[in-house]
Amino acid sequence: MMGDCNGQDKRDFTSSELGTKEYWDEVYKLELENYNESKDIGEIWFGENCQASVIRWIKNCEKIKKDSAIVDLGCGNGALLIELARQGFSCLTGFDYSENAITFAKTISAEENFNNIIFEVGDILNEESCLAFNQKYQVCHDKGTYDAISLMSDNFKPLQMSYIKVVKKILNEGGFFIITSCNWTKDQLLEQFSNDFHFNEVIPTSTFQFGGSTGSKYTTLVLIK
Repeated sequence: MMGDCNGQDKRDFTSSELGTKEYWDEVYKLELENYNESKDIGEIWFGENCQASVIRWIKNCEKIKKDSAIVDLGCGNGALLIELARQGFSCLTGFDYSENAITFAKTISAEENFNNIIFEVGDILNEESCLAFNQKYQVCHDKGTYDAISLMSDNFKPLQMSYIKVVKKILNEGGFFIITSCNWTKDQLLEQFSNDFHFNEVIPTSTFQFGGSTGSKYTTLVLIK
């Protein structure tokens, strides 16, 4: 767990290549090549069930309208935004620091005729890097981006603070921050974000059993600014 009174990083994992831009550039280069050959959109991060649960929650939330502004923080192949567009949501933005990911997302959305989705190259740790950071959103969604940032460096605290600064900047007062993580537990996430967001609810996830104990592969929280 991290975020004690001395602000020290107490992660129980270390940095890895999954936190590097080079890794994700290569992943999305290969996935775009595969898509051009077979029309396979590639991996949905954390699986289709996770994505479906988040979309179902957004659809059922009375405070989120079909024209509410929604941004995907590290959109990858754009699968979540494309599915939201299928469900009738019309004000959708995604950004990713991998140019290959954005090229891939634009390619898929164009072939699906969802040309109203805005995709931009941008780094959430640099609020000057794209126009998306000058807008306000009712929903900020993150599925794996905070995890990747936490793997960038063993000195995570400055990265965490930069991330939180941008999310606070672009999210409406009373807006929803939906975050899915496989690196951090519910309690760890709440500790890290409690100064700027309050807890709304957990979006249920699929569980597994091992040795008589029940667990989950990831955690999805809804927080409110």
